[in-house]
Amino acid sequence: MLAKMTAKNQLTLPKAVTKAVGDPRYYEIRAEDGQIVLTPVRIQRADAVRAKLAELQISEQDVEDAVTWARSAGSQAR
Repeated sequence: MLAKMTAKNQLTLPKAVTKAVGDPRYYEIRAEDGQIVLTPVRIQRADAVRAKLAELQISEQDVEDAVTWARSAGSQAR
């Protein structure tokens, strides 16, 4: 099967290929020995949240502090 590179540097993968690997939405991509290797990846919601937190440079301690603050603010409102 062939896939053509578009002017926008995009490829469309043949449906038969994506179906054969479970129709994933995401792929890990790497160049290896002059070839492009696509590996299907299942993104878990927790992984997506962790990635966003890392992107925003929010640490586990920041989250813990926010939860503690929210719980204390909630108990004061009662």
